[in-house]
Amino acid sequence: MNTLIAVAIAPFGVGDEMSALVAEVVKVIRASGLPNRTTSMFTEIEGEWDEVMKVVKDATFVLAEKGIRTEVVLKADIRPGFTDMLDEKVNKVNDILGE
Repeated sequence: MNTLIAVAIAPFGVGDEMSALVAEVVKVIRASGLPNRTTSMFTEIEGEWDEVMKVVKDATFVLAEKGIRTEVVLKADIRPGFTDMLDEKVNKVNDILGE
């Protein structure tokens, strides 16, 4: 079943600058081959539920397996019968706005 998630996976308690560790997480997500998009606060991933959740687990464990306390914030949109919602949801709003 098609699932679109927004996930933030971040190290916790390791200082002020976390971008190098976050980059390790994003690298795993991008290597998954699933459609994804990273913004300043979340990465969106789209695919079948089990595939998406495996990517979230693998990306989370990149930090956790190093002994780093890891925080995961996840929001999911499960929409049977729909695909390419990563782009289509934004396109619909842009169409309404005339962009």
